[in-house]
Amino acid sequence: MPVHENVGSLIRLAKRRKGILLALIAMCVMMLSVSLRAESNDEVPYPMGYRMWTHVRTVLIGPQSPAFESFGGLHHIYANEKAMEGYRAGRFPDGSVLVFELLETKESAGVTTEGPRKRVGVMVKESKRYAETGGWGFESFQGDSQTERRLNAEGRIACFKCHEPQKDNDYVFSKLRK
Repeated sequence: MPVHENVGSLIRLAKRRKGILLALIAMCVMMLSVSLRAESNDEVPYPMGYRMWTHVRTVLIGPQSPAFESFGGLHHIYANEKAMEGYRAGRFPDGSVLVFELLETKESAGVTTEGPRKRVGVMVKESKRYAETGGWGFESFQGDSQTERRLNAEGRIACFKCHEPQKDNDYVFSKLRK
């Protein structure tokens, strides 16, 4: 095969690779823009590693409470470092994350212990993003799932309405024990 035919074959191969590379780059740019758009919505992310955060307190909601049907069980409340600053200062800075883990209870011989996880409730403070709900975003994850969300837009508003009487405490019910 003459040298000029090899050169032509190499040029066609280089053009084909360049076209494939440009298509891959375009696909990556498109996927990145879709990903950034997905992250810019109002969804609150699952709080990975929250059990390693500061445990603020535990609350037991028993059968005598009017909230028992929806919220009965043990509530363990956790705070990330930013939220701990908020507990100390009385106002929570952006980046604060509060988690309440709701667990069923089990009774045996007069001892109450943790049962299965019912849900993980999350509050995230981002003043501008969640301005219409006091600066807080709300979400609830079903059982042990990190992806099965329980709240729609109306549910998030209902969470805020419940927290609204706590406006003087930056919409947070729990306080640090002194």
